[in-house]
Formats: sequence, structure tokens, C-alpha cells
Amino acid sequence: MLRHSCRVGFVVGGLCLATVTFALSSPVTARVPPNGSSGTVVIDAGHGGFDRGGIPDQRIAEKMMTLDVAQRLKSILAANGYHVVMTRDEDVFVPLGTRVAIANSNPNAIFVCIHFNSARRVGANGIETYFYSRQSLALASAIHYYVAGGAPSSNRGVRRRGYYVLRHTAIPSVLVECGFLTNPTEAQSAQTVSYRQQLAEEIAHGIRASSSVATTSPSGRLTTAEAVPLQPFIDQTNVHDADV
Repeated sequence: MLRHSCRVGFVVGGLCLATVTFALSSPVTARVPPNGSSGTVVIDAGHGGFDRGGIPDQRIAEKMMTLDVAQRLKSILAANGYHVVMTRDEDVFVPLGTRVAIANSNPNAIFVCIHFNSARRVGANGIETYFYSRQSLALASAIHYYVAGGAPSSNRGVRRRGYYVLRHTAIPSVLVECGFLTNPTEAQSAQTVSYRQQLAEEIAHGIRASSSVATTSPSGRLTTAEAVPLQPFIDQTNVHDADV
């Protein structure tokens, strides 16, 4: 069952920042692929090459976890008729500007950036999904609905944030944080093939459902993609930290 989270705290530099949840008053729908096709998805595996991701001395390299989930997502979407573009398909470093340029060169696509979280506090856990532009909220809602609903960890909610790859893309764009590699339980799950495959399947499910996002949030998790609830979101656009 989906665990709704409408208000949480966010910690930066040891300070707890207040967060506010908003709901949009008018319907939001995702872009429908042209010509009846499944459309194009640009998949961005976070980090890569010399950029391991995470925090200093982190045991599990985030870059390898993101790449594995991204490649699995690519296979699932391709099997479902999508045209898939990868910003990286191997362990290389791709600058943020290049990732954005790849996304923007596919004007009828959607952009899905895959990350895993990290924190100094080992107890930090959960799934969260980020977006920036209004046109990206339906996609973020649908992906978060399925990923958070299928994960054994907590739901940290949908959040609006001005990350570089979200702020500079001209197409619907989201960033999914698939759990904390610094949390022993979530790190153990992330290292299993079955869980990484599940994450890819849930992200794919959200992508397929994103064109039918509802503006109300019924209780419980739906079994079809006909009325995925529009998620409330937490506005963190005034929080400043490193771009991803």
C-alpha cells in the first residue's frame, strides 16, 4: 500500500528546514506520445566515471547502482515499444550540461534521472521523487506512486527542487531517489538483482501510467493505470546544495 507523506522535515547542514506541502488546483497531465507510439524516454543514470556519487568514504558506489537500474529500465521500456536514449550506458562521466543537451535534443521525450540517496545519519531512509516544472508533476506523481508504493522503505514524498538537470530541461523531467545506500537495510536491498529489477519495473510502470494521472488521491494503491493519484508535493526550491 502506498504510504502518503504530506509534510516532512528536511535536514541540511544540521539545520531542520520547514517544508510546506501544496496541491495544485487544476488538472495536470503528462505529454502524450505522438502518432500513437509509446514515445521516447531519455534515461539518465546519475554520476559515473570518477564521480562515484554519495558521500566521502561511502562503501557502495552510487554510480554502479544507478547504471544497473537504468539499463534494466531501458530493457523494459524497449520491450514495451519505447524509444530509449541513454545519457550514459557505461561507467563514464557525463557533465550535467551534456545530459541536459541530450534531453533537450529529444523534444517529444520525457527525462528520467535515476539516483540513490546518502546521508551522514545511517538511519535516514526512504524513497523520494523530484521535479521542477509544472509539466513534470504528473510524471513525478506517477513514478513516485509506484516506486514508493512497491518499496519496503518509507515514503519521503514528491518534492519540487531546482536541480540542474530538472531546471534546464525543456521536457517533462524527474529525478528518482531510489533509497539510501548509507542505510544498512536499504543498501542491502539495493545490492540484490531482484530489488534493482523491481525498481526498474516500478519506474517503467509509472512512465506508462503518467498520461492518466488523476487530480484526487483515493486511499490505497490502484491496480490499474487508469486513475493514478496526483501526489501532493513539498516545495524545496529555496533549499541550496550541490546540483545533481
